[in-house]
Amino acid sequence: MVRITKKPEERREEIVEAARVLFLHKGYDSTTMKDIMTHLGIAKGTIYHYFASKEELLEAVLDCMVAGMLNKMHLLHQSSTGDALSRMRFFIERSASDDHDPEVIERLHQPGNTGMHLRLLAKMITSQAPLYAALIKQGCDEGIFKTDTPLESAEFLLAASQFLTDLGIYPWPQPVLLRRINALPALIEAQLAARPGSFDFIKDLLATRRIAPD
Repeated sequence: MVRITKKPEERREEIVEAARVLFLHKGYDSTTMKDIMTHLGIAKGTIYHYFASKEELLEAVLDCMVAGMLNKMHLLHQSSTGDALSRMRFFIERSASDDHDPEVIERLHQPGNTGMHLRLLAKMITSQAPLYAALIKQGCDEGIFKTDTPLESAEFLLAASQFLTDLGIYPWPQPVLLRRINALPALIEAQLAARPGSFDFIKDLLATRRIAPD
C-alpha cells in the first residue's frame, strides 16, 4: 500500500482547520491539544512540530479566520464608488450584510469562547481600520471630513461600535444598546467633523442587527 505523505503546509492547514472546528464547537477553553491530535489521528510530535502551544495554535486559527473575512472586505472596498461618504455607506452596509456565518457567530457567543471572540474582534478591528482610514483620508481631501488622525479615528470608532453594541461580548440591556446606537452617528460626525445627519443610516443598520424585535 502506498502511503501518501502530506506536504508541511498542507499538514499545518489541516491542524489549523481541525482546531478551528473544535474551538468553535467544543469551546477554546475546553479543547486540549490532545483533542486535536485525536481528531486528526496524529502523534504528539507532529502537532508540536508546527505549534508550540495551544495559544500559538489559536493565533493561527484567528489569523486564518480574519484573512477570509478581510478578503471579502478588500473586494467591497475596491468596488465602492463615488465620494468618500457614499463609499463608506456602501462599504458599511455591504460589510454588514456579508457578515460571518451565523453558525460561527453563535459558536463564538458561547461562554467558553469569550476570550477567543474578544481576540478575533481585536484582530478584525486592527485589520479593517486601514480600509476605513483610506476612506476617511479621501473624505478629508474632498472636504467632507476633517481629521489629522484618520487611522486612529477608524480604530476608535470601530472599537466603540463593536465592543459596546455586541451582545456576544456582554448581554447589554436593550435600553442601553438603543442609547448607544442612537448616539453613535453624532459621535462619528463629531470625530470626523462631518455634516450632521451624514451617518444617520447607521442607527437603522445597528438597530436591525442588535435589537431583538418585541
